[in-house]
Amino acid sequence: MGDLKRTPIYPAYNTKTVDFGGWEMPVQFVGIKEEHHATREKAGLFDVSHMGEILVEGPDSEQFLQILLTNDLAKVSVNQAQYTMMCYEDGGTVDDLIVYKLGEEKYLLVVNAANTEKDFEWVKQHVEGSVEVKNVSDEYVQLALQGPRAEDILQKLTNVNLSDIKFFRFKQDVSIERVNHPAIVSRTGYTGEDGFEIYINQASGLDLWKAILEAGEEFDITPVGLGARDTLRFEANLALYGQELSKDITPIEAGLNFAVKVKKDAEFIGKEVLAEQKENGPKRKLVGIEMIDKGIPRHGYEVLKDREPVGFVTSGTQSPTLGKNVGLALVRSDLANEGELLEVKVRKRTLQAKVIPTPFYKRK
Repeated sequence: MGDLKRTPIYPAYNTKTVDFGGWEMPVQFVGIKEEHHATREKAGLFDVSHMGEILVEGPDSEQFLQILLTNDLAKVSVNQAQYTMMCYEDGGTVDDLIVYKLGEEKYLLVVNAANTEKDFEWVKQHVEGSVEVKNVSDEYVQLALQGPRAEDILQKLTNVNLSDIKFFRFKQDVSIERVNHPAIVSRTGYTGEDGFEIYINQASGLDLWKAILEAGEEFDITPVGLGARDTLRFEANLALYGQELSKDITPIEAGLNFAVKVKKDAEFIGKEVLAEQKENGPKRKLVGIEMIDKGIPRHGYEVLKDREPVGFVTSGTQSPTLGKNVGLALVRSDLANEGELLEVKVRKRTLQAKVIPTPFYKRK
C-alpha cells in the first residue's frame, strides 16, 4: 500500500486500512454496526479529508458555474451551500458535489475523492470569462462530526453559537480551542443525522481530530470508518457516486430532480436531455427494495421481473437500524411502484423482493 495517499489524520487511526480510491483509509475502528449505532444515537467523527476541494473565483465565477452545474446557484447567498451535479451532454453524471459560496466571486466545490483529478480537468476545460480555478485539496483537512450530540460536542470548543448555523449554511473563520487555524464549519453531512462538516488547514487537522474526540468523551463519541459511513448514507438514501450516480446514470434516473433546475436561464451542460427526462419521465428509476426471501442485495446484482432482466442493484446491505435486508435498485420505470414484486439474482439463486419507499431511515 506504499503508493496510496494518506490524510493528515492517518497517524491517529491505529486500525486496519484499505485502498479507497487511491487513499489509505480505515474501514472501521471498533466495528461497523457499533459505529453506525453510535452515530445514530450519540455522535460519530469521520475523517473525510480524502474528499477533493476545487476553488473557483473571479468576476465571472457564478456565470461560469451556472453553465457547469445543474442546480441554480443564483439562489445561493454567501455562507450558504448547495448540493448539485456536473453532467455530460448526454445527461450522465460527471460527479455530485457540494458548492460553498465563500464570497460574491468565490466558490469552493467539494467533490468525491476518486473523482478529484477528473473533475478538476473537467472544470478547467470549460472555463469561460474571468475565472480562476485551483485544486486546493492538499490544503484542507475535512472532518465530519455527525449525530444528535454533535452540536453539544463542538460547542465545547468554540465561542461561535453553532445553533445559528442552519441546514446547508456555514460560518467561516471559526476559532476552535487548541487548534491554530480558523475553520469553515458547515451544517451538512452524509449520514441522515444532524451535524457538521469542518474544513481546516491541513496543518491543524490532527489537533482538531484529537480535540473533538476529547471533547466528545462524555457523550460517548466514536471515530467512524468507511463501513458505517456507507451504511449510514445508504439508509438515508444519499447517493454514492459510482453506484447511484455514474457517467451512465443521470440525476433524474437517480431521483435527484430537486438538484436539477431546468428552468434556470443558463444552458448548463446536459440540460436538454435532463429537461426531456423531467418532462416525460426517465426510462429507468431508482427504487428501494426489501428482500422477502433470505439474502442480501449487493451492488451489481441483477434485478428481474418474471425471470426477465429489468435492472440492477446499485447499493444494498442489512440495514443496522432496521435489521432488514434492503437495497437501492435502478429498474424499468413501469416497475417502480410501491409493492411491486421483483426478483434479485443472488449468486445462483433468484430471490423475491418488493419495492418499498425511500429513504429507509429518516431522523425524527
